[in-house]
Amino acid sequence: GHVGTWLAFHLMKAETAALIDNYHVILPDRGEGELRALALHAYRTYAREVIDFIRSTSKTPKELWTWMSPLNDFDRAGRPGDNGFLFLTAHIGNIELGAVVLRALYEYRLAVVLLPEHDPRVHQHRLEMRQKMGIDTIEVRQDAETALRIRRHLSGGGTVAMVADRPLGRDRVEVTFFGRRTFFLRSPAIMAYLSGAPMIPSFILRQPDGSYAGLALDPIHVDRSGDRETAVQTAMQAFATALEGVVRQYPHLWYNFFPYWSTTDDPDAGG
Repeated sequence: GHVGTWLAFHLMKAETAALIDNYHVILPDRGEGELRALALHAYRTYAREVIDFIRSTSKTPKELWTWMSPLNDFDRAGRPGDNGFLFLTAHIGNIELGAVVLRALYEYRLAVVLLPEHDPRVHQHRLEMRQKMGIDTIEVRQDAETALRIRRHLSGGGTVAMVADRPLGRDRVEVTFFGRRTFFLRSPAIMAYLSGAPMIPSFILRQPDGSYAGLALDPIHVDRSGDRETAVQTAMQAFATALEGVVRQYPHLWYNFFPYWSTTDDPDAGG
């Protein structure tokens, strides 16, 4: 992974340039050399996190606990009520390992909502690994069935994890992120509005010593008493603001290997 990511950093010129352009927005005071070093760090941590996820599926809960940092505070999320929990995350940290931790260590009845992988073989492999851990997968499709499956899973205290920092087609709501207009998914806040489930900003972040800290921020409750669209936008803006703080602290763990703002600013662009 170490050697391969060095090659990727130098050969994948467009992706490396995109990383650095994104860093110019979130870290405007850093020099070009520092941002290039940060981009290489991002490649390397991404590879290590993929390896860690693959290793995690064969570990016992007792072994997995040894991976957790003293900074881990997933415990503060507590247990879901009858409306369940929506764990809302982004393309930062080890998303796949986060699902394993929530299921194996905290024993949540968990489903993850994800786009299918571009490579069918990779998609099938990840699906089988989640199934082995007792994690349900709800594939994102632009139809009512996805929403119905999410609501059914939330009922009776289930939990659903969603990645919200990239829009998908018309599933989008405008937010301000690092001072720029962009779009996040709209559907998490819609599901929270319809179900009454709180949205909990949640991340699992690799520390310098190789351990992982699970971070559960204050829950976001979607106001169900007024205008729905206003409530949805307010809730997703609250998540965008919370995510900003995490990205500032861990910029090398925010994995967007494309020009983030120019892509998500296009209403007709995919996720």
